[in-house]
Amino acid sequence: MKHKAIFFDRDGTLTYFTAEKEAWRNEQISSWSGKPFELDYNKMMVLFHLASEGRKPWYQTLNDEREFFRRYYYHLLVGEGITENVEEKADCLLNELWCNGDRALFSETVEVLEYFKNRGYKMGVISDTSPSLEFTLQQLGIAKYFTSFCASSLVGAGKPSPIIFNAALEAQGVTASESIFVDDCKEEAEGARKQGFTAFYLDRSGENNEEWTIHNLKQLIDFVEE
Repeated sequence: MKHKAIFFDRDGTLTYFTAEKEAWRNEQISSWSGKPFELDYNKMMVLFHLASEGRKPWYQTLNDEREFFRRYYYHLLVGEGITENVEEKADCLLNELWCNGDRALFSETVEVLEYFKNRGYKMGVISDTSPSLEFTLQQLGIAKYFTSFCASSLVGAGKPSPIIFNAALEAQGVTASESIFVDDCKEEAEGARKQGFTAFYLDRSGENNEEWTIHNLKQLIDFVEE
């Protein structure tokens, strides 16, 4: 067996954000502010900056993360012009949206994880995310497949930095040439490939057909069985 380990990104690769939670959030905030609510990337980055309060790393534990997102939702509400019971409303958003049914598994996720687990692959997750990485996968019932969880907030660097990839390799005791990586971000897949991984860009839209591009996780099985 050429490869000994396989690493997955989380969001957009193994899991996706549930539209119901996003719709609930938008409707709830709109009902409080009296105007339509949208959360674009630039607004999100401003909120992350405000919630960090100049501290980096932003969070190292689950409690740190909860407090961070409590501040995040507080600043979000203030930015929408909401002035009444802001702290209580921020708690409402936190309790409904943080690690509470906000993600679901793609249909093929469990089948693919079962395949690699049953064939003795070492398995890990590499994600630009927070300390709740393992906790969220426990909630979805798939943490049992993995023996390492590399979150950028804990490692101190995000993809495509070699730092986070090397941390994942060290955690599993393998080299990049012995490892497969898959990510729905092309830049991050390419970063892993430069490190020596056999790395795939997962394009679920099916629009990209370049080399090292797959459209479904099941194609990883096809690759290792060739």
